[in-house]
Amino acid sequence: MPDRLLAVRAAEGDEDSFAVLVQRHGGALLALARCMLGNPQDAEEAVQDAFVSAWRRLPEYRHSAEFRTWMYRITVNRCLTMRRRRPPPLSLETVVEPAAGDAWSQPARSAEQEAATAALCHALAELDAGQRLCWILREVQGLPYKEIAHVTRTSEQTVRGRLFRARRSLQEAMGPWR
Repeated sequence: MPDRLLAVRAAEGDEDSFAVLVQRHGGALLALARCMLGNPQDAEEAVQDAFVSAWRRLPEYRHSAEFRTWMYRITVNRCLTMRRRRPPPLSLETVVEPAAGDAWSQPARSAEQEAATAALCHALAELDAGQRLCWILREVQGLPYKEIAHVTRTSEQTVRGRLFRARRSLQEAMGPWR
């Protein structure tokens, strides 16, 4: 069933339709919030708050954008509010432990991977908020430029510019790791 129809049903009070939307989009929104906030607990709180807000505002939803894009905007706003209230901790807990027998299970390679991950986290933290958000939405979430422009309330040209500058900064910062 398409998101648009589920959103209409949910706006009419159908909790099951809203549950399908939560299940369908919750994982991607959680990944976005984790990238923006750097803390799994804060990310879960942000996404939960975003869905509560969406449930309350569903009758106002005009369907001019896809439901997914609308939820990205709500989640981004919630994450930005949380970032303003407290500085985000930089956590490397999201680094996956290598499996036994994995090429990365050697201590030297594992240490190198952890250092590269830390360097990337630091480089992302150094980007301005607009560049970081555009980079996450494009490179991590895979959104097209048009949707990123809608989420960030900017033009596609602005999105392209931010992505160019973010990629250039990240390339310079990660140069030693190539």
